[in-house]
Amino acid sequence: QVQLVESGGGSVQAGGSLRLSCAASGRTFSVYAMGWFRQAPGKEREFVAAVSWSGANTYSADSVKGRFTISRDNAKNTVYLQMDSLKPEDTAVYYCAVDRTRPWATSVLITPAAYTVWGQGTQVTVSS
Repeated sequence: QVQLVESGGGSVQAGGSLRLSCAASGRTFSVYAMGWFRQAPGKEREFVAAVSWSGANTYSADSVKGRFTISRDNAKNTVYLQMDSLKPEDTAVYYCAVDRTRPWATSVLITPAAYTVWGQGTQVTVSS
């Protein structure tokens, strides 16, 4: 089973940037699509962005398109979320996750239920 650990969260002013990292352990990390999700207090966990196993295909939520970029480096067993032009509404706990049910998939899914392994989350706070 893959184990995921997020890092890179913190506090930033609106308009600033952060880069989140998700370090993975496990023998089969490179064959699965990876996603980033976020959850604010009192809200449902929502999709942010996902990347296919090879990194060739990505998809981002409308709320972050043009501002956030997901990427992966399979040689380092790491997935990244570069967040630019941050807004207060981006404040949430950010989680990385793996779609372990569909190895080698070229497409990505956007529902939390599609992802079966989750990290512990990292807090992102954006001030006005």
